[in-house]
Amino acid sequence: MIIETNSPEETFAFAQKLGLEAVPGQIFTLDGDLGVGKTVFAKGLAEGLGITEPVSSPTFTIVQEYTDGRLPLYHFDVYRIEEPEEMEEIGYDEYFNGDGVCLIEWADMIRELLPEDVIRIRIRKVPEKGFDYREISVEGMKE
Repeated sequence: MIIETNSPEETFAFAQKLGLEAVPGQIFTLDGDLGVGKTVFAKGLAEGLGITEPVSSPTFTIVQEYTDGRLPLYHFDVYRIEEPEEMEEIGYDEYFNGDGVCLIEWADMIRELLPEDVIRIRIRKVPEKGFDYREISVEGMKE
């Protein structure tokens, strides 16, 4: 599935819709270059889950936990992971198999740890379609 958005607000709204429909145990991977709107997407997903606390990228902590919504959100940024074993140190399997929703930025860094049934989201700019245009591809969603 390909979604086209033309503003940060539209990207936020799409992610919010996914959050409203999310179920416990879902894992979303989120990939895209710097500046494509991954944080905007994360904020929208969190709002859809009913999370009211401020959401930011967990670049320096690997995982941020947001627990005040209808489901917890575990927001990972694994860009700085050098070896997948580093994920074991934070107990990634408890998050992946828990009762919340996981959102993993730069998921290709830990590809071998991911279950098969993740929902893969990739955001990319297409400059010739405008500064705020984003193409969001979604794979793994069950219809």
